[in-house]
Amino acid sequence: MGRIITIVNQKGGVGKTTTAINLSHSLAEAGKKVLLIDTDPQANATSGLGIDMAKLEKGIYEALINKHPIHEVVFSTPIENVHIIPATTNLAGAVVELVSVPEREYLLLKNIDKIKDAYDFVIVDCPPSLGLLTVNSIVAGREILIPVQCEYYALEGLGQLLNTINLVKQHLNPDIKVLGAVMTMFDKRNKLSDEILRELYQHFPHYVFRSVIPRNVKLAEAPSYGQSILQYDKHSKGAKAYRKLAQEILYLEKN
Repeated sequence: MGRIITIVNQKGGVGKTTTAINLSHSLAEAGKKVLLIDTDPQANATSGLGIDMAKLEKGIYEALINKHPIHEVVFSTPIENVHIIPATTNLAGAVVELVSVPEREYLLLKNIDKIKDAYDFVIVDCPPSLGLLTVNSIVAGREILIPVQCEYYALEGLGQLLNTINLVKQHLNPDIKVLGAVMTMFDKRNKLSDEILRELYQHFPHYVFRSVIPRNVKLAEAPSYGQSILQYDKHSKGAKAYRKLAQEILYLEKN
């Protein structure tokens, strides 16, 4: 059975999509077969892998409404061993259309269950909200990875997110667990970073990843070229950081 990791934080701009893309590539580079699922209507993970959303006729939305079987919305990417289920323009209306569907919180889980055995890892990139699409993604994930930006307001709303995850665990899927938090946009010149790290250990006494994702120009540039950081500049600090994060996650699997 493949590991399912949902990358979630209701705050925008914290590095969710950057982490989803580059963790996927780093795991693939380590020899794993990876499926990336884009559940964000903004489709940044889709475009970040060089796929033109405007030309897509099907994606995760069409699978959720049973218009297409899940295996028909899986696409190859330029990265070996990385496939994607993209977001399409229709996804923006999903919350309204799915609100009356029975067991609507389980739609993504039921779809992933049909294909998860074909992959070592399924990585789910969430929207910056705690709406129905994010709840679906949390329910579907066996492990929750929370990127936390190294900024002053980074921890704002983190308690609400953890409470939501606990509610999902209690009422919808008891098998999920918080894998841990990873610090993103880290600037060693900023004294706030150490303070945020101390706060994180209070929120996540069991695990804060030792891998720290730096604030890096190359990381910011890569998506505009439709590439992961490992494609754009494999020797950059950002690429090294995501390789380290992937190795840390693989180590946790063994232990």
